[in-house]
Amino acid sequence: MLVNNETPYRKPISDGLILGSASSVDDVERIAQFNGVIHGPGIVSMTRNIFLNHPDTCGSDLIYVEDTKSGQIVSSLCLIPWRLSYGAAQFNSGEMGIVGTLEPYRRRGLIRAQVDIFKQRLKDRECVLSHIQSIGYYYRQFGYEYAMPLEGGLIVTRRNLAAPATPSYNFRLAIMEDIPTLIEMADQAATDITIHTVRSTAIWRYLMGHSVGTEMESEVWLAQNPQAQIVGYMRLPKHHFGEELTVSEASRMDFDTAVAGLHFLVQLAEERSTPGVRLCLPANTNLMRVARSFGARDIGAYAWQVHVPDIAALLRAIGPELERRLSESMFAGLTRDIELGFYRQTVKLAFTNGRLTEVSDLGFTDGAAIRFPANAFTPLVLGHHSLSEVLATYPDAGVPPAYRLLMETLFPKVQAFLYTIY
Repeated sequence: MLVNNETPYRKPISDGLILGSASSVDDVERIAQFNGVIHGPGIVSMTRNIFLNHPDTCGSDLIYVEDTKSGQIVSSLCLIPWRLSYGAAQFNSGEMGIVGTLEPYRRRGLIRAQVDIFKQRLKDRECVLSHIQSIGYYYRQFGYEYAMPLEGGLIVTRRNLAAPATPSYNFRLAIMEDIPTLIEMADQAATDITIHTVRSTAIWRYLMGHSVGTEMESEVWLAQNPQAQIVGYMRLPKHHFGEELTVSEASRMDFDTAVAGLHFLVQLAEERSTPGVRLCLPANTNLMRVARSFGARDIGAYAWQVHVPDIAALLRAIGPELERRLSESMFAGLTRDIELGFYRQTVKLAFTNGRLTEVSDLGFTDGAAIRFPANAFTPLVLGHHSLSEVLATYPDAGVPPAYRLLMETLFPKVQAFLYTIY
């Protein structure tokens, strides 16, 4: 949200255009209205709420280009701050969001100029990752690579379901007073995912309040067992890809709760005249496992595009998890220096008795035995692809046999999923 002591960014670029950042409610409103023109009317209130009411944003994260001759906003993007958990580690990530340019101003480098400011904001916020959900290919020019699951999932219809479980369950919409229960259940479910979102109580309050009326509005349904105990929840976004009733988040559930939940969802889909239910969830959640066992149709998945602005900083941030992985492997107590070559730089990991004691950027060298193109390392370090998959895909990646098991231990394929924070 806006704070009074922010110094706005202002810089002339060309042809009467100025690159700037939001510093007032009026700036936010002008950019919100611009975003509505580019992306649709629902994005107006979404922009307004994210930058006036979200607990973690600030005006400097909302970047725009103005044509001073007309006073018109002609291009904009923003940084939305996330906190992510990576096993035993946590770090900051900055989503690049709500990107757009008016047609007459395209192909003039305005997005690139804003991305330069965006990347400086990543440094200011100590973000070791940046992620974006967007069109294919375009963002590769800015260093982004597909590296975490997004969208897709399973389609469930009435014909997939067995007879309803008995005794019956009840479902009701969650209210603000349910937030402590939601937090507890969400934290339990998060332990099943290696890379996941960290949400504060303030973010939960934002989700349950300020997202109403925006493109991110959701219903949260609570499942109650026959004893009236809350035993699960499911989040249903009102706006999403596809025509099905979509579930974008779910807690842990036992088998009976999951079956009852699927019956409830299918009934709700039929009442709302949608062609079934789409479960857009981590593959290992019980709701997904039960639906899969009933023959739900797998439609595959898209992916978040991820940029690592500083590989050494990311490796330093995930050090606690790398140490944990070593401690539970045949490499417990490892003392060794490991040089990872990325062609334009080499990063050294120094382990002493299983502790990561140093991560240093050695700059440009050509002597590292382990080597990856930087874009190939991103899906490996985030567990999106296994080492074998990366080596099979990128001929210019290489790991000598003596290091193969160690690299598989440090960077295994893992479950990742990001539940929204706005």
